Amino acid sequence: MGTHYLERFFQPRSIAVIGASETPGSVGAQVLDNLVDGSFRGTILPVNPHHRRVRELPCVSRVQALAETPDLAVICVPPRAIHQVVEDCGRKGVRAALILAAGLGEPGTGVKRVEQSVMMTARRHGIRIIGPDWVGLMRPHLGLNATFSRSHALPGQLALVSQSGALTSAVLDWADSRRIGFSAVCSLGDTTDVDYGDVLDYLALDPDTRSILLYVETITDARRFMSGLRAAARLKPVIVMKVGRQQASHRATSSHTGALVGADDAFDAALGRAGAVRVPTVGQLFAAAELLAAGRRLRGDRIAVITNGGGPGIIATDLIAERELQLSELSAATLDTLNEHLPARWPGDNPVDILGDADAERFRNSVSTCLADQGVDGALVILTPQARTEPEATAQALCELDTRRKPVLACWMGGTRIRSAREQFTSAGFPNFATPENAAEALSALSRYRRSQSLLMQVPDASSARSEPDMATAQGIIDAALAAGQTRLTPWQSKSILEAFEIPVSTTVVARSAAEARAAAERLGLPVAVKINSPAITHKRAVDGVRLNVLSGDAVEQAYADILAAVRRARPDVEPDGVSVEPMHTPRHGHEVMLGVVRDPVFGPVISFGSGGSMVEVIRDRAVSLPPLNDFLARDLMVRTRVGRHLRLSEDSRLRREFEHALLRLSDLVCSLPRVTDVDINPVIADPDSGVIAVDARVHIRDSVGDGYSHMAIMPYPRHLTRTETLPDGTRVLLRPIRPEDAAMEEAFIEGLSARSRYYRFMDHMGQVTLPMLVRFTQIDYHREMALVAVDESGQETRQVGVARYVVNPDGRSCEFAIAVADDWQGKGLGRRLMERLMETARDHGLERIEGQVLSANRGMLRLMERLGFSRQRVPGDYSVMQVERALEGHERPAQDYP
Repeated sequence: MGTHYLERFFQPRSIAVIGASETPGSVGAQVLDNLVDGSFRGTILPVNPHHRRVRELPCVSRVQALAETPDLAVICVPPRAIHQVVEDCGRKGVRAALILAAGLGEPGTGVKRVEQSVMMTARRHGIRIIGPDWVGLMRPHLGLNATFSRSHALPGQLALVSQSGALTSAVLDWADSRRIGFSAVCSLGDTTDVDYGDVLDYLALDPDTRSILLYVETITDARRFMSGLRAAARLKPVIVMKVGRQQASHRATSSHTGALVGADDAFDAALGRAGAVRVPTVGQLFAAAELLAAGRRLRGDRIAVITNGGGPGIIATDLIAERELQLSELSAATLDTLNEHLPARWPGDNPVDILGDADAERFRNSVSTCLADQGVDGALVILTPQARTEPEATAQALCELDTRRKPVLACWMGGTRIRSAREQFTSAGFPNFATPENAAEALSALSRYRRSQSLLMQVPDASSARSEPDMATAQGIIDAALAAGQTRLTPWQSKSILEAFEIPVSTTVVARSAAEARAAAERLGLPVAVKINSPAITHKRAVDGVRLNVLSGDAVEQAYADILAAVRRARPDVEPDGVSVEPMHTPRHGHEVMLGVVRDPVFGPVISFGSGGSMVEVIRDRAVSLPPLNDFLARDLMVRTRVGRHLRLSEDSRLRREFEHALLRLSDLVCSLPRVTDVDINPVIADPDSGVIAVDARVHIRDSVGDGYSHMAIMPYPRHLTRTETLPDGTRVLLRPIRPEDAAMEEAFIEGLSARSRYYRFMDHMGQVTLPMLVRFTQIDYHREMALVAVDESGQETRQVGVARYVVNPDGRSCEFAIAVADDWQGKGLGRRLMERLMETARDHGLERIEGQVLSANRGMLRLMERLGFSRQRVPGDYSVMQVERALEGHERPAQDYP
C-alpha cells in the first residue's frame, strides 16, 4: 500500500523553517524554538536571507540553497512573500507546507487573492498545504512542535484536530494540568487545501493514535469529511465537539420540514451515519475520549446508581432519564444481597442509597453486587463528604474492582476533602467526575457510541432491494415546472413525482371552476377535501384555503367560491390555479405523520420523520438522517420519534413495512433527483387497517445544482455501473457494484470457494466468515473503494459467482485490488471481464495506478495479469508473493478529489 500523502506532515525526517529568526515574539523565532527545545528527531533547516546562523544552526538565504529537499516546509514569512516562497518550494521538490504567516486577514493584504494565488502555485507543483491562519502541528513522540504556540503537548494516544488556534492552545493547557497526552495535535485553520477529511483519513491508520478528538466550526467539503470520518470511526473512537449551533435555514418559513430541521440537526445526522459521538463541552470531549480509548464500553443503557446521599441520587436519576438512559431494575437476588449488607433503613431500590454513614467496605459490597446483576450494564457511584465518609479508602476500593466488562464512573462531589481521592482516581486511570451532570453526559456518550457502532454493523435484508422508479415521468414534471418558472410544484405535480417513486398518495384532481370541482368530487366519492391550488402558496391553511369533509355537490361548489375569495383577500398578489379535490381519508384509527427532506447547504439532503398535521412545529417530534437510507436506517429513524414508538414501528407490522418502503423511496428520490431541494409530505395518514397514504405534499425544486451525486454528502449506490456482460462462451452474467443487501450472497460465495481459492484470495487459511467481515465487504464507501460482483441470475436463485474490488491507497492516486471467482466459473473469462470493468471504474474515478499482490503459486492469476498489461516483481523478503501493477491510461483526475 502506498505512502499516505500526509506522511510528510506527520512523519517528517527534515523540516525547513522559512523565516526562521531569533527576534523575540516573531512567528519564525517561536517555531524554531519549539522545534529545537522539543528535541525534534529529524533535521532542522532554517531559511532566512538576513541570517547566517539561527539558534546555532546554519541558515541559508533561500529554499533553493538548501543542501537537501526537506519533507516539510514551515512558512513563517509575511503575506506578501508567501507566493514566491511556495514557488521556490515547488522548484526544490517540497511536497508539504505549513503556512503559519500572520496577518493574511489584515486590511489591504488581499487575503483571498493571496490564498488563490498560493493554491494555484501549490497545485501546479503538487504541494499540499495546511493553513493559513492556524497554530500548527505537533507530534509529541517525535519531538515535533511546528507551532507558534507556547503550549506543549505530552506524548499520548489521543489525536486532537481543531479549526481554532485559540481553542487548541486552551485545550493543551487544560490537558497538561491533567497529564493527558497526545499522539498528534493539528490546528487546521482555514482548510484552504488539507481539511478534516484528509487528516481523519491519515489518523484512521496511524498506529500511534487510539482515539480522535475533533473541534469543528465549519465544514467546507462534506463528501471528504464524511468519507474520512466514516473510515476513522470504523477503526477507533471519534469524539466531536461542534460550536455555532445554527438556526434553521432560510427555508424555515417555506415548509414544515424546513422549520423543524436546522443545520445543527444535519451535523448530528452526519455524525450518526459515520459512527462518531458528539459532546457539548471540552471536559466531556476528553472524558468521552478517555473512556473509549481505555476500552470502556456499555453493552446496554441500564445504569445502577450507588450513592451515600439521597439528593444526589435523585439528581442522577433525572439526568439519566434526560439523556435517554434508564435506571436498572435490580433483580430480587440483587436486592436480597443488598439487604444483607445495608442498614434496614435503606430505600430498597435503584438508586441504591447506602446512607450517609457508609464506609469504604459498604461502597465496595454495594457496587460489586450491582455489577453482578445481569440487568445492570454500568454504574455511577456518587460520594458526598459526610462525617464518617472515607473518600480515599473508598476510591481505592473502587479502583480494585473488576470493571472491564461493565464501566463504573465515580463522582466524588466536593472540594478540599475529596481532592486527594480524585487524584487517586486520576493516577489509576479510573474515570471520575466532579458533578453528576458530567458523569451522566459521559455515560450518554458511551451509549451513543454503542448505538452508532451497532448501526455500522447492521446487515440489511436482501428483500430491501427495490424496483426502478419511473424516472422519465419525474424528470418530465421537473423540466416542465422549471420551464414555467416554478420553484415549488403544485400538490398535483408533487404527488405525481411521489407516485413515480411508488410512494402511496391520495388521488388529486385539479378543478378550475365550481362545476369541475363538483364533478370531480362526485367522481371521487363524497366526502372530499377541497384545497387551493397554487405553487405560490405553501401553507394553505394560513390563507384559509382548505375545506375538509365536504359532504355534498352543492357544498363543493360553495367551497370553491369561498376558497378563491379568501385567498384573493389574503394574497391579492397571487392568481390561483383553481382548487384541488381529494377524497377524504378519515380512518378510524388514523394518525398524522410527516415525512420530509430539507437541503442543508453543507451536507445536502436531510430526511426527517415525525408527527404530522398542522401542529408539527409546536409538537416538534422528529428524527433526521442523511440519505442514502437502507432498511435498518429507516427503522431506526422511525423508532427515534414519539409517534414511531406510539405506532410500535419497531415491531413487524403492515405500518412499519409501508413506512419503511416510503422512507426508502424518499431516499431514492432525493438521491436520483438533484434538482429537488425540499420535500414536505404532510400529513401522511397511518392506519393499522388501511395502511399508509400521503394526503398532501409539496416539492421544491431549483435548477443548476450540479450533476449526478454531487449534492450528496454520502456517495449513494452507483447504479450506472450496472451492466450485463456476455462471456466468450455465450454465458450472460450481471456485473454491478456490491450493496449492503448482498451480505448473505457474499457469505455464500466465500463459503463456497474451495480451500485453494480461499487461500489464493486471502493469502491465509481463513476460517468462518464473521459478521464484521461481511459488513466490511458489503457496506463500502463508494467514494474511496469499489467492489463489483458478478451475479448469475439464470437459476432459480440469484448467485454471486465472482467479485473484484479496489481500495484507494493512502496516496490518493493509486488503488490496491483483489479478485475472486467461484471455482465452477473459472476458465470462462469472467476474471478478465471483472478486472477490465474494475480498472475502467478506477480510471473514471481519477486514479492513476492499480496494484496488488498475487501468490507466486497462483499461476492462472499471474497469466491474467500479464495479459492485462501488469508488470510484476517479487516482494522483497517474501518470495512467495508477487507485486503486480500497471498504469491506468487516460485517467482524468476530478478537481474536487485533489490529489
